[in-house]
Amino acid sequence: MYILTSIISILLFCIINTVYTQFNFKSQKKATLKAGFSVNVKKTNEIETKSNWYLEIPKIQLKAPIKEGTNKEIMNKFIGHFEESKKWIGNVCLAAHNRGYEKNYFSEIKTLKEGDEIIYYYKENNKKYIVNKNRIIKDTDLTYIKDTKDNRITLITCVENEPNYRRCVQAIENEK
Repeated sequence: MYILTSIISILLFCIINTVYTQFNFKSQKKATLKAGFSVNVKKTNEIETKSNWYLEIPKIQLKAPIKEGTNKEIMNKFIGHFEESKKWIGNVCLAAHNRGYEKNYFSEIKTLKEGDEIIYYYKENNKKYIVNKNRIIKDTDLTYIKDTKDNRITLITCVENEPNYRRCVQAIENEK
């Protein structure tokens, strides 16, 4: 049931995102990409200092708060955590917007490559992960959000103009 709810949330998010993008984003593209990123970083750092649940990806200069759930309201302000996924041990699954919204935290995850670092903060602890996959998957492919025996983190976002596909970045815990 939770997986179905998550899939429906992601589908709705992508459909709304695509419609919004078609009508509004084209005329504001340059301003959003340039001004939006620096504004997001500043606001995120303010939120991050009050939060003990956030994600950091040094390569793309991302530091963003995480909140439980993947509905539109949550992902308009936070990175969403798939409710059925783990928060510490196993597969931690997260989703966020990548364009067309005030907070587009995953706008640059497409640039992540094998070996890049992702740092996940939960409560008073943190884990470092190393990217091992960055691929496009079908929106019906649930294999990447299932729990795993190893510790990994999975980032999911839409693919521009491809409503039936998602970008999926996975990283394995770096135990060093």
